Amino acid sequence: MKKKYWDAAHNCSAFVIGRRGELTRCSDDGEPSGTAGRPMLEVLLKEGICNTAVVVTRYFGGTLLGTGGLVRAYGAAVKEGLKCSEVITMRYGTRLQVTVDYPDVGRIQHLGTKERIAQESAEYGVNVRFVLASPAEEEERICRSITEVTDARAEIEILSHGYYVDRD
Repeated sequence: MKKKYWDAAHNCSAFVIGRRGELTRCSDDGEPSGTAGRPMLEVLLKEGICNTAVVVTRYFGGTLLGTGGLVRAYGAAVKEGLKCSEVITMRYGTRLQVTVDYPDVGRIQHLGTKERIAQESAEYGVNVRFVLASPAEEEERICRSITEVTDARAEIEILSHGYYVDRD
């Protein structure tokens, strides 16, 4: 952000890494100590948000805010940013490509709803190709379930392992 907003007076930041906030850092970027980064970090911790970084960019407008004003301004900026954001949950899982004929589409969709399998996309052509994401520890069971509900007609390909958005 410092490169993008090189002409700003301050680019203060805070981040929380880990589900239990195992790693936290904040920077006042030249503001008086404890008046920017710490209030920003406190908002993240109070809201229970993790694996997130925030940056507040401030241009000096000629008015001195004082330490109390800075604390309120930086904290309020993070609160407003969170209010305008969508907080999501990421899960470690497996992305599967499942190809089925049209008669099996409803079965796959029903299974997805029942088992809380995230559908990332569906491509309709000669057949239907779904990209699904499920928790990694459920990979074998989900593949078995897909095979069972489609009477082994589904083509299942493991695309990757990694993080996906859990929409529930």
